[in-house]
Amino acid sequence: PVDPARAAAPADGRPVRLPGGTFLMGGDDRDANRGDGEGPVRKVTVGPVEIDAHCVTNARFAAFVDATGYRTEAESFGWSYVFASFLPGELRRVSPRPESTPWWCGVGGAYWAAPEGPGSGLAERWDHPVVHVTWHDAQEFCRWDGSRLPTEAEWEYAARGGLERKRYPWGDELTPGGEHRCNIWQGRFPTRNTAEDGYAGTAPVDAFPPNGFGLHNVSGNVWEWVADRWSAEFHRTGPRDNPTGPPHGPGRVMRGGSYLCHDSYCNRYRVAARTSNSPDSSGGNTGFRCARDITGSEPA
Repeated sequence: PVDPARAAAPADGRPVRLPGGTFLMGGDDRDANRGDGEGPVRKVTVGPVEIDAHCVTNARFAAFVDATGYRTEAESFGWSYVFASFLPGELRRVSPRPESTPWWCGVGGAYWAAPEGPGSGLAERWDHPVVHVTWHDAQEFCRWDGSRLPTEAEWEYAARGGLERKRYPWGDELTPGGEHRCNIWQGRFPTRNTAEDGYAGTAPVDAFPPNGFGLHNVSGNVWEWVADRWSAEFHRTGPRDNPTGPPHGPGRVMRGGSYLCHDSYCNRYRVAARTSNSPDSSGGNTGFRCARDITGSEPA
């Protein structure tokens, strides 16, 4: 039988239709990460696009797996990265850690349906974003779903919600009136998270109010894969009309930041911020949302 909580999870079929247009993409203010290629701010044009109001949920990904029998790359590899503090002591002790980011553990048996490895599950998280999915996994889901990943330009156009040159989807102040608008780290990273925003890990995909276009959680919660290959320089001279990124490159772009982002370490929950990873990488803070083309015969 289907878990009632899974059945009640918000449907991913809540796309927002956007007419497209020209907007100012990128950032060059004091918070910009220069090495990431956030700037220069430039005029970019995107066409009409349909983009999901929120990330793909665990419930929706489970439906995909039920229908296709798909095995994610984390399942094939036999492990994925989990934030160390989420693990019981014994599992934390035996799981290897990257030297440069020791707050991550490579956990055997961690995958989308067991986010913290053996013994963990999704009982209270059907409405949370699916994690431990690689770029390739997201592509396979989109193929089944009849959708695609948004381009980086489409993603930023949609995430800005109609605001121009603002740090966040709601404006320039992180917590206007003391109100938390996104799921990021509070406290001292990586040892103390006060979870003042209500969540130490992932939050439901619609946990915070939407931006001006109706998109939820484009800042924080989970990193979102987009279609483009990574470059910190290509956009300086590349096309500005429906750009799709460089033709070559080993990494894929991720946008939006995650629940682990903190001003002292990774302030990439700003709308202009960007990073990358190899397309076969997965972890407990990376998911995706879907986009679709709008043909000329359909109303925008």
